[in-house]
Amino acid sequence: MTRSETTSANLSLVFSCFGHSCSHLFAPIFYVVALSLENDLSLSHGDVIALIVVGNVLFGVAAPLAGWLGDKWSSTGMMGVFFLGTGGGMVMTGLSSTPFTIGLSLAVTGLFSSIYHPVGIAWLVRHAVNRGTALGINGVFGSIGPAVAALSAGALIHWQGWQAAFLVPGAVMLVTGGGFVALILRGLIIETKVDRAPLHPAPRKDMIRAFLVLSVTLLCTGLIYQATQPALPKMFSERLADLINNGVFGVSVMVAIVYVISGAMQIVAGRLADTYPLKTVYILAYALQAPFLVLAASLSGSAFVVVAVIMVSVNTGILPAENALVARYAPPQWRGFVFGLKYILALGIGGLGVLLEAKLYDFTGGFFWLFVVLGSVATVAAFAALLLPNERPQTAHQAAE
Repeated sequence: MTRSETTSANLSLVFSCFGHSCSHLFAPIFYVVALSLENDLSLSHGDVIALIVVGNVLFGVAAPLAGWLGDKWSSTGMMGVFFLGTGGGMVMTGLSSTPFTIGLSLAVTGLFSSIYHPVGIAWLVRHAVNRGTALGINGVFGSIGPAVAALSAGALIHWQGWQAAFLVPGAVMLVTGGGFVALILRGLIIETKVDRAPLHPAPRKDMIRAFLVLSVTLLCTGLIYQATQPALPKMFSERLADLINNGVFGVSVMVAIVYVISGAMQIVAGRLADTYPLKTVYILAYALQAPFLVLAASLSGSAFVVVAVIMVSVNTGILPAENALVARYAPPQWRGFVFGLKYILALGIGGLGVLLEAKLYDFTGGFFWLFVVLGSVATVAAFAALLLPNERPQTAHQAAE
């Protein structure tokens, strides 16, 4: 690689990781803000959470179009649109005051946030040599996003009100987007369509088989992740009432701790994806989730905190192997579009997990049955993953190099 190409690759990796954090800001911020909105808007927990459903669905449903534009037009151009559009949507949310305008602004934010995963992850894969490790590091930043979102939201709500929880990070993203575009115009970030570590294409029959299996498992991952996110703040506020004396801020600290620890675990998960067969790592991650999700249904106090850390860590830790599997079986020229299809399942249809959480809570008055259902979903995914194409142990490693 030339010096300019190396500089561009390094900057791309930096912005890809930072962008991953940014893409996961708006939903966790809202789930902490929701604790205040229940009183401010005189709505039930379920009705408040429902305000973000359209934004969450767009976060996934719009991903294939974003990925296609990244493949056919420009991945760097789409990343610029991501930073500026998402930042603008968050500022809009912070300036909203009614359920309708809040829901509309969250929908705009979700639409622009949908750009990151199909474009940013494909961009990262293109520049990475050890894909599992790179995806693991990138996953850390994806988990840092919810942690920072929860902590900053709690602090800003405490000192400035819930609007500031959206306005401040929105402004940061707008400034970042302006800097990113400036680097493109100066030629420091350039467009490339060539992988640094090309993959040998998988047989067509394996591509089809993997696509069918992953269609099931990706939906399961999305349902679990999307249902757990809004549940955690509410569960901490209810089940740790004796341990948390600082209201919303105390809850936000607990949520942040869970996501920071789960993020660190993705480095380990990434190394596992580089060392062992991807299929094996993938199956074990689902098999581990199921019992801890069921345990979370009825625990409280410090025991619940420990289980929450484990269940979220395993759920997010599955992503390096999952993304490496998608990269392994997707044609390079269509990688962004295929990642988009992944996120239409995991974040679009899977985003209905938020609605599942809201309705089950309002109907049952608690979270027991939600986590029993999620444990069953993880079990289904583990059995489905058994049907993935087999590969030799060194194949998984080679796919990551």
